Amino acid sequence: MLVAVDTGGTKTLVASFSEDGTLGEQTKFATPPKQADYVEKLRELITEKYSDQEVEAIIIAMPGIVKEGVAVWCNNLRWKDFDVKSAMEGVLGDTPILVENDANLAGLSETRILKAMPRQSLYVTISTGIGTGIITDGHINPALRLSEGGRSLVEFDGVVREWESFASGQAIHKAYGKYARDITSKQTWYQISDRISRGFLAIIPLLQPDIIIIGGSIGTYFDRFSSDLQGILRENLPPHIHCPTFVQAKYPEEAVIYGCYYYALDSLDNISI
Repeated sequence: MLVAVDTGGTKTLVASFSEDGTLGEQTKFATPPKQADYVEKLRELITEKYSDQEVEAIIIAMPGIVKEGVAVWCNNLRWKDFDVKSAMEGVLGDTPILVENDANLAGLSETRILKAMPRQSLYVTISTGIGTGIITDGHINPALRLSEGGRSLVEFDGVVREWESFASGQAIHKAYGKYARDITSKQTWYQISDRISRGFLAIIPLLQPDIIIIGGSIGTYFDRFSSDLQGILRENLPPHIHCPTFVQAKYPEEAVIYGCYYYALDSLDNISI
């Protein structure tokens, strides 16, 4: 069995996977604002639910840069230099603790389930913030795993700013006074498409991915903006730069959890699942 943890800005999801990769029981709790409270809650939950079962690894997804088990910076939680791996070690004896960025994990799972494996895919979650995961030949790209596309500096409304500051779900709600689910105006969705396009116009020429997978809460409404977004990109990308195929994430709410499973397959050579 594997235990997967998706740490979000507002809620944390804990789930188990059986040996054949079947998603099992899921438990959610509000993500505490303090690191110590988060660790206490997570250790308590894992101990209560899994201490009497054979768990081969615990995989923890964090919403920020992760280096050697340390969450260096989680923007929306304001967590800095959080040594997640050390804090969780021993919760189930000598069970290994793996820690990785959530967008990388989501990109991994969404890429693995594609019918044809692309040379390079870019996963973009547009939710409270904007996260990116770069997957090369079906694996998290080790040289680009620390990339934070949402923090890319691009021009919008005459000012250079971070992409997520004007194109994330939070920014869209602030600009239009509505959540995405309540926005029905085609004109408004065109404006949102324009906001989202700015980051892609900077990233696509650099990475030139074969496919871009859109997830997150805004990705849930992919059909409302995808056509406009791709139209804007085709119009503005240099003629020799191909506009990638865009698709909606298949499991926008569970992509990170599934990514934890695939990451364990890639990370633990001796795991028998």
